[in-house]
Amino acid sequence: MKKFFAFVGIALLAILGSGCAGMAAAPAAESEPRTLSVTGTGRAVLTPDIAYVSIGVRTEKKTASEALRQNNARAQRVIDTLTGFGVKEEDIRTTNFSVWLSRHYDNDGKVVSTTYVVQNTVYVTVRNLDTLGDLLDAVVQAGANDVDSIQFDVADKTAALAAAQRAAVENARAQAENVAAAAGVDLGEVQTISFASHVPQTVDVRKMDFAMAAAESSVPVQAGQMTITVTVSMVYGLR
Repeated sequence: MKKFFAFVGIALLAILGSGCAGMAAAPAAESEPRTLSVTGTGRAVLTPDIAYVSIGVRTEKKTASEALRQNNARAQRVIDTLTGFGVKEEDIRTTNFSVWLSRHYDNDGKVVSTTYVVQNTVYVTVRNLDTLGDLLDAVVQAGANDVDSIQFDVADKTAALAAAQRAAVENARAQAENVAAAAGVDLGEVQTISFASHVPQTVDVRKMDFAMAAAESSVPVQAGQMTITVTVSMVYGLR
């Protein structure tokens, strides 16, 4: 019996000893890596070098054939005027051609007459902005009576976007270095980086005053400027 109790005691000591050894061997929990998050902004200013214009011819006559005949003649004069200003055929795209019956009512709601309306609209890319004012005046003189949605743009924004991205990264790094120096720590490697860009289009939407356009030699048009903005978010490790 004494031998039995002695055996049990030795076994318990062995189990306790192995448990203590296991606890002593457990690794210490790793601390969270130290990081610094910053956001930088970069901008690039561009001057538009291209314009998109919606130009339409609207005719209204008692018969559909008469309205179509007049519309076709005026629309062709407008196209000829555009090509005369150096606009290429591939830069003139028809966006709407429609014919409909228009009913005219008296004060009692009764139909007193009907006419046919023809609308022919083209979307034009103008690549020489120096001629845009004269071009708009000329197409009105040629028969266009629905000119609006003048939209300015830059044909190639690649270089400006790259410059704005570099400026945003430099701005973010400068902030990170300043904050790290103030905190008495050293910057490590970049852990993550992401960016977003905003490339607006300068739009001048207007309905031309055709009486004024007919009286003036050139329609005043100002393209203005466009600003590309890039925001960069960067996370640095700290040493």
